[in-house]
Amino acid sequence: MPALSERKIEIVRALVAAAPDKVVGGLQAALAEAQGDSALAGVRRLVDAEAGERRLRNIILQAIAPMCVGDGRDPHSLVFPSFALSYLWKGLKALDPQGIKAASLALYDYRPGESSPAPFDALVKRAADAVRAGEPREFATVTMLCDQARPGGGAAFQLCLDLAPIVRRAAYRLPEWTAHFGDDTTAAARLVYRDACAVADDAGPTFFEMIAAQLPHPWMVLRIISAVMDKPSERYLRDSELGGFAERVMDDIDAALRSIQTLDVDGGEETARAAAKLVELVTLQVAEIESCIALEREHSWGNRLLKQKNALASVVEGRIREAEKYANLALPMQPARLRRIRRMIPRHTLPPDPKAVRRALTLFHFAREIRSSANYGGFASARSKMLEKVGDMLDHYVEETLDLIKTGDCENEPVAREHLAVVVEFSRLVRDEKAADLVRRRAAACRAEPPPMAAGA
Repeated sequence: MPALSERKIEIVRALVAAAPDKVVGGLQAALAEAQGDSALAGVRRLVDAEAGERRLRNIILQAIAPMCVGDGRDPHSLVFPSFALSYLWKGLKALDPQGIKAASLALYDYRPGESSPAPFDALVKRAADAVRAGEPREFATVTMLCDQARPGGGAAFQLCLDLAPIVRRAAYRLPEWTAHFGDDTTAAARLVYRDACAVADDAGPTFFEMIAAQLPHPWMVLRIISAVMDKPSERYLRDSELGGFAERVMDDIDAALRSIQTLDVDGGEETARAAAKLVELVTLQVAEIESCIALEREHSWGNRLLKQKNALASVVEGRIREAEKYANLALPMQPARLRRIRRMIPRHTLPPDPKAVRRALTLFHFAREIRSSANYGGFASARSKMLEKVGDMLDHYVEETLDLIKTGDCENEPVAREHLAVVVEFSRLVRDEKAADLVRRRAAACRAEPPPMAAGA
């Protein structure tokens, strides 16, 4: 394949430059094997260069890069338009090419917490001054984009740049601060917070917004707030300028509960996994609030959180009951034809109802995926009882079906085997792969017994 022309290379360069970091990283991995002078090799070199530049950009602008996402209009957190980051970087390269070169050299052996971040911080300070002055043109565009995204966005962006060196100093210690509560971590977090507040009178909430953007889950910032404020009481935190962080987490819990309530039971495994992840997220967020804030159980946040926990348990238990209902619809039973036999036996007159089977499988996937959050969420008992009851039902169904096949009393053997295939799928989720394989092998080995030979034959 011939190499791309210069015009096509420019088109590809423009597309790559506009792509998000994840896309560029994915392209870099996909093109790793491209060699020589082929068209793909040319694209690979272009992507490698873009990925290297973004790594440098994201190190220099570490404190603010994660906050530049989408159109910057998120009403629940402080973010800025992604194009603001692009214009900031473009302007910084034009303003101080030597500083960029020095930062690039420093990046080779840079170790957070060990190496000096001075080359990076110097560039951030130059960017902050340029944004404040509105010159060169790219920096004025940054302010304009941020102001268009939210009222006061340009001023907020400038404050974030002023706080960036302090946030950089804190960022490499965040894993330690969020994992271990203690006097040392608390004292270190308070010192950094004090330094941030010295930058501007209203810098406290912005500092924590920037810290939240550095964490794997933004709601984990409550741990840092709790450390700085020495596990504040609900009333004290609610009345402070930082109360919005806890309110935001509880709003997220409400949104997650609504999503779980509207779980599409026809959605299959992926839908079930997504809902189960929301259940796990809610339990983690509830635990986070309870451990970080001294709540008043009968008032305000404490009462709201209690209602949320009860709502989670209620909606999950409802889904668990639905799983049992659809399993019974997928594997229908009927009274035995002989009056002396009082037990229920499988009905094999019609093939399995695909709708009931699909819904049961979705809900069994859901029940399987919530096992790690069941204890804290308050629905472990309901889940265990459902799995045990459905497991017993499946055992009974298999025994009766195999017996009907062996004795020749089965209404429709091909249909019966279709139902056994459904039992295999159910058993895999309700129990495990071994239980499913056992049903599969028993069904394969089961054959109708030959009729007894007549006497004297």
